[in-house]
Amino acid sequence: MKTEFVKENGKLTVSVFGKVDTTTAPELEKAVFDRLDGVTELVLDLKEMSYTSSAGLRTFLKLHKAMNQNGTMKVIHVCSEIMDVFELTGFSGFLTIE
Repeated sequence: MKTEFVKENGKLTVSVFGKVDTTTAPELEKAVFDRLDGVTELVLDLKEMSYTSSAGLRTFLKLHKAMNQNGTMKVIHVCSEIMDVFELTGFSGFLTIE
């Protein structure tokens, strides 16, 4: 997994590349939480994310809960495989997906 971050005017965009699984999810979680100070809008760009495990879903849930207290979060550019996971697990019911 690889990540890229762009932070400007209270908006943090996180581009995720590769697989988010048991090994990489804690890394993603820490990297994003370390950058949330002053952020009111979190955008997760999953265009290049190819896989997520339950550990990745847990990370998305934690980020969603944190941003509900301080702002908003949305997920963009979700491929069909990841969208299937979001739909099967119910995540599509509460995540803002564009």
